[in-house]
Amino acid sequence: AAVRQRSHRPPAAGEACSGKLDADVIRRNKAITVHMRAGRVGEAERLFDAMPSRSTSTYNAMLAGYASNGRLPVALSLFRSIPRPDTFSYNTLLHALAVSSSLTDARSLFDEMPVKDSVTYNVMISSHANHGLVSLARKYFDLAPEKDAVSWNGMLAAYVRNGRVQEARELFNSRTEWDAISWNALMAGYAQLGRMAEAQELFDRMPQRDVVSWNTMVSGYARGGDMVEARRMFDMAPVRDVFTWTAVVSGYAQNGMLEDARMVFDAMPERNPVSWNAMVAAYVQRRMMEKAKELFDIMPCRNVASWNTMLTGYAQAGMLDEARAVFDMMPQKDAVSWAAMLAAYAQGGFSEETLQLFIKMGQCGEWVNRSAFACLLSTCADIAALECGMQLHGRLIKAGYGLGRFVGNALLAMYFKCGNMEDARNAFEQMEDRDAVSWNTVIAGYARHGFGKEALEVFDMMRATSTKPDDITLVGVLAACSHSGLVEKGISYFYSMHHDFGVTAKPEHYTCMIDLLGRAGRLDEAQGLMKDMPFEPDATMWGALLGASRIHRNSKLGKSAAEKIFELEPENAGMYVLLSNIYASSGKWRDVGKMRVMMEDRGVKKVPGFSWMEVQNKVHTFSVGDCVHPEKEKIYAFLEDLDMRIKKAGYVSATEMVLHDVEDEEKEHMLKYHSEKLAVAYGILNIPVGRPIRVIKNLRVCGDCHNAFKYISAIEGRLIILRDSNRFHHFRDGSCSCGDYW
Repeated sequence: AAVRQRSHRPPAAGEACSGKLDADVIRRNKAITVHMRAGRVGEAERLFDAMPSRSTSTYNAMLAGYASNGRLPVALSLFRSIPRPDTFSYNTLLHALAVSSSLTDARSLFDEMPVKDSVTYNVMISSHANHGLVSLARKYFDLAPEKDAVSWNGMLAAYVRNGRVQEARELFNSRTEWDAISWNALMAGYAQLGRMAEAQELFDRMPQRDVVSWNTMVSGYARGGDMVEARRMFDMAPVRDVFTWTAVVSGYAQNGMLEDARMVFDAMPERNPVSWNAMVAAYVQRRMMEKAKELFDIMPCRNVASWNTMLTGYAQAGMLDEARAVFDMMPQKDAVSWAAMLAAYAQGGFSEETLQLFIKMGQCGEWVNRSAFACLLSTCADIAALECGMQLHGRLIKAGYGLGRFVGNALLAMYFKCGNMEDARNAFEQMEDRDAVSWNTVIAGYARHGFGKEALEVFDMMRATSTKPDDITLVGVLAACSHSGLVEKGISYFYSMHHDFGVTAKPEHYTCMIDLLGRAGRLDEAQGLMKDMPFEPDATMWGALLGASRIHRNSKLGKSAAEKIFELEPENAGMYVLLSNIYASSGKWRDVGKMRVMMEDRGVKKVPGFSWMEVQNKVHTFSVGDCVHPEKEKIYAFLEDLDMRIKKAGYVSATEMVLHDVEDEEKEHMLKYHSEKLAVAYGILNIPVGRPIRVIKNLRVCGDCHNAFKYISAIEGRLIILRDSNRFHHFRDGSCSCGDYW
């Protein structure tokens, strides 16, 4: 919605902006404040415009009012018109920018402030801490020339809220003048991490306890599943409030003791919305949505958290229609409401609905929190909507989220899954704090793209840090070796990972090794490894062996592996097709026919192949022989011409890939209009030269298309990035990043 821009007249001659204020100005300033607090912005503006004389306090009253009523652009305009802004003026705007997540602008304003006080530094500390930027919060804490109790408590809370309790304890031990709020904050930090022995030690040392202290211990023990100790603390508490009772209700509920939770809830001397929400949440957590709704319907005091609980419950139960109905009925929505509905759509695979809701969110002027950003980035990653993802990245930077781990990791995954490795690496380098998820995302990302050398370089960088490689790290490392043909390195990592990193081989690691050995043609070793495993091979392992059999045209081993898969996953259509490919490439058409009959008898249907790409923020989908795309005639005409040109360059159709015993000419026709070829043709026609063509396919790319794209990349001089169900292929200048090792 457009924001009305106000023009502010210059101060009248002799207008007071400092010094002694007359009684009329003071009276009108108070009236402006009253109007603004009541949301009567128009009344305040009329009073302001009619004032013959104004003070800096007058401007400050308007500035604070605009900020509190969400009129940040108008507040900015007014601020620039203040004749002599004081520190309060700067602090008011600084707080408004921080609250609106405009941290970049807040930092710029901070730098230009002529005078800063403790309030200034406290705003910067709390705002950066609220966005997970703890190191930056500490920077402003250290810069503060004078620190008050708010400064110390703010920094302590910043560490605690972000799980950095060791640094919180070091700060706590650096001084002795702490109040009960500080003791409770650190105690809560330990309790949230389940470190109740340390929380108890603090509790026992506290010079003075209040009801919050007791509530922290009760809820801490309850959250950790120790309801005996939680109840003991509850019974010992000299004073209890509604939150003490609610902590016990929540504790019983979280530990599956619904009857006990309901008994305590019914015995409560008084209840508030938090109490009701806790009991509703208890039923939601057990997927007892009918019971939850019964209680929700009789609640005397619903708040936005009550609605969010029901919304989340329906979403987690997969009841999206009910979740959307609750969302639409909500009298008031907050950032959690929008994030919950976005997550419901995203986790349900409704990518289009997710992005449409995000657009509506923007139209409503809602603030996007970290959870919503992470959810949206994951959606963009799933459908490879790079342009949308890059726009989100821009908004992340504007909001000051770009350096945080939570959203930063989602950003990394988005860029890798969209095939943009350069921006993925840049985002990784810019991250202030990295955890194991950050490193694992980059290693796995390079692995899926076939850049094994780069993946191993990042792994070596990780080993030089304090972040310890885990089992997921080693899966990425072994996958990198497998996709890049680094057989000996992969074998070395596999047999040394327990000694070097304390990682015990799991099925995922064995699957990578079977794939690595199988791709290299060392089929006997792959089978030997499967026999020596400490557990029975699963369908994924047999699938890796079947894939290797296809590469090396070993139909006997392929049949044996497929039979095992059919026993474990009789409805896995992809494995039937893979075995059919092996038979077809060997000319065993009778066996291909048998596979088709077997699929029909077992009710197994082949998953139709389709490809899609994003062009100018719109996703275009293609299927084999597509006849519905609005530009189909243009696409087919271009594809015919392209087919002739790549044949002149040496391309030969891989007709053995067609699972039908027909003439070669008809096979060529079938191959020509695969969905990925249609998508690439459309991309060449519509994406400017110099920009990559990014295509996603829901199945593995066929051998013929893979070969054709190498020729097309050379003839058209284009980079083609294809993401199939297994990995990425980067086609450039006639070759593929996989080195034909796929």
